[in-house]
Amino acid sequence: MEERNLSFFERYLTLWVFLCMGIGIIAGKIFPQIGAFILRFTVADVWIPIAIALFFMIYPIMLRIDFGAVVRAGKTPKPIAITLFVNWAIKPFFMALVAWFFLGVVFRPFIPAGDIKQYIAGIILLGVAPCTAMVLMWGHLARGNQGHNLVMVSINSLAMLVLYAPLAALLLGISGIAIPWDTLALTIAIYIASPLLAGYITRKEVIKRKGINWFENSLLPVMGNLSIIALLFTLILLFSLEGKTILRMPLVIAMIAVPLLVEFFVIFAIGYGLSRFFHLSYEDAAPTALIGASNHFEISIATAIMLFGVGSGATLATVVGPLIEVPVMLLLVNICLRTTHWFRRAVG
Repeated sequence: MEERNLSFFERYLTLWVFLCMGIGIIAGKIFPQIGAFILRFTVADVWIPIAIALFFMIYPIMLRIDFGAVVRAGKTPKPIAITLFVNWAIKPFFMALVAWFFLGVVFRPFIPAGDIKQYIAGIILLGVAPCTAMVLMWGHLARGNQGHNLVMVSINSLAMLVLYAPLAALLLGISGIAIPWDTLALTIAIYIASPLLAGYITRKEVIKRKGINWFENSLLPVMGNLSIIALLFTLILLFSLEGKTILRMPLVIAMIAVPLLVEFFVIFAIGYGLSRFFHLSYEDAAPTALIGASNHFEISIATAIMLFGVGSGATLATVVGPLIEVPVMLLLVNICLRTTHWFRRAVG
């Protein structure tokens, strides 16, 4: 496993995350026009300022990938099979179950009757969309096999084309759900294809012109900090958009967050446990577990808007997902790093 010193941003990342969340909420409260300004730059329900920030979060990570490792990862069926099983056979149904249990039973007396189904629908839409972008950051921080991570991100993107609509229709009880094709295509282009191509070209050209030592010791540390800065900027944007809602409806946000938190930890535990049972290396086990726990919030939000409207409870529930995902995923990354001894080490 790659041993490296943590940068200034990585060492105190949890502190920076909560600081940026607070800055975003305060900015959204003091300058409520920020949200309207950001939403002006929207294409196919993708917020372009956030998309740009996410691109610069993913691109430096792509630079680190040895693309020979991607080819090798594609020839290893066990991690791929576990990831697909957890993402598509367990997670959507478990998410629907915990959403119904907490919002439809436990918190039912505290939620207006007309909103319960909406909130449950939003959580289901999150559960049916496995993460295909930010998980590259979590795998990087956990020092996992980024070749496997990239392969699974690509496979999940293709799987969504086939499975997202029928699973969402089944769990929501709605027939004829339309996939937001333009949103899906744009997010794949922004978060996967373009940073992958840019990373491949940059890595190849820089190593050819400057050498591998300069690439690893001079360029990668700088780009690693850029990735963290982009993540923190994304948080400020997201929380500035939803700051007013968080302050106005903290109890509702907290109740929606409970089933999401249960899903994060249980699905992570299932993926991590299966990885250990099938004797995966740590480098494969970490991204296998992390990719199942996280969600593709762009597709979920776009679908909720199409089905239920911008101001609906379903859309609100999908927005809560990314608001709590970053601190939770950082905790899961920390769990991974503290349990490397549970797994064998990758060779080479």
